[in-house]
Amino acid sequence: MSSASGLRPDQYEFLVPRAGCIAPRPKTVAETGLGVTFLGDLLEKHLFEAGVLTVGAMVKRLGCAGPIVEDILNFLRREGRVEIRARTADDHGLRYALTERGRASAQVALERSGYIGPAPVPLAVYTEVVRTQTVRDRLVRRERMHEAFADVVLDRAILDRLGPALNSGKALFIYGSAGTGKTYITQRLIRLLDDAALVPHAVAVGDAVIQLFDPALHVPLQAAEPSTLLLDDGYDARFVLCRRPLVMTGGELTADMLEVQFDPATRRYQAPLQLKATNGMFILDDLGRQRVPPHVVLNRWIVPMEEGTDHLRLHSGQHFSVLFDLVLVFSTNLDPEKLADDAFLRRIGYKVGFTSVTNDQYHEIWKQVCELHAVDYDPAVCQTVIDKLHGPTGTPLMPCHPRDLIDMALDYGAYLGEEDELRTESLRWAWQNYFLTTDKPHK
Repeated sequence: MSSASGLRPDQYEFLVPRAGCIAPRPKTVAETGLGVTFLGDLLEKHLFEAGVLTVGAMVKRLGCAGPIVEDILNFLRREGRVEIRARTADDHGLRYALTERGRASAQVALERSGYIGPAPVPLAVYTEVVRTQTVRDRLVRRERMHEAFADVVLDRAILDRLGPALNSGKALFIYGSAGTGKTYITQRLIRLLDDAALVPHAVAVGDAVIQLFDPALHVPLQAAEPSTLLLDDGYDARFVLCRRPLVMTGGELTADMLEVQFDPATRRYQAPLQLKATNGMFILDDLGRQRVPPHVVLNRWIVPMEEGTDHLRLHSGQHFSVLFDLVLVFSTNLDPEKLADDAFLRRIGYKVGFTSVTNDQYHEIWKQVCELHAVDYDPAVCQTVIDKLHGPTGTPLMPCHPRDLIDMALDYGAYLGEEDELRTESLRWAWQNYFLTTDKPHK
């Protein structure tokens, strides 16, 4: 049985050692790439938030091995910022808390940065991990492409254009009328990126910490058992082993969502969308319907597409660069020539148009939707919809129509007490409501 990532559970055993080679677990403070003062401030903030913590709890919170946490605690104790508290009957190990000096120091640290979480990964380390697990080294073969879409009614010639586009590493521009299946097909392309990627909880740029892991976008492949946090042969626990990310945005996209975001109230940085999509896929759907002009959105990608590097800026004004390693997909139902000039379209490389389906393809989609709803597929009923509804109105056969019309017809049938029955009369009613026709309602 396959998971959502396309990986079987027994394949995780292979992925974890591989992740350990890409990002081995640090055994000392020096190997984290972070200074003991930086880590001390972070641990202070955890203690300020929690009150009292054991070493085991600190290991889980920081994502650092026990010996590293011990070194940080020794540093803080020498500074007079932490103290040992008496054990209780339920405690396993020593309990630590902040002293008055430590609480004051923690408040100063929180004023500099509100981040409280696992220790971040230095930008240089993150860059090397991104480079090692690059999405551009993957090669999609024709057989694999067709296998991934075997259950989808789609012209195979379209697949033979999408496959080379994925292999190229270039941006992909998908266009066509609404309802032609662009969004559905582009979302399924992530199936072809069916291995894992390490995603850091956060990245350190100097003393600034940018939160990157997003539980709403990143899907962990497995949850590490608490005991594994101390294993020497595991991967760096500051990363999360995830399926390659799929980030999708549409009309809600604003220009600031593509830049590092800073919340002055919490003093926290949040990574932009394209950074969260690194080593995966970023789909910009409904291009041209954003709150900002299309040229503003498109121009944002010119330098990253050409250089393979994205240039970002912190709230402090500090600039830094990250690898632009992702499959970038633009999708629109507007005329591409009205959205972008020839120079920009030339940079994209691959443009794939989606159109209406044939009579036979419409029937096949209709049959699939019927099976999904557990209702009988009657080819005569489907042909009636094509001949008597699509034909006279000149409405093209779109892949979305069978699903939408059948859904509405079944809703109407249930209202009339005719559950699980697909009738021509109900489909006419669905048509009239779906397309907002001016005809008199069917009785």
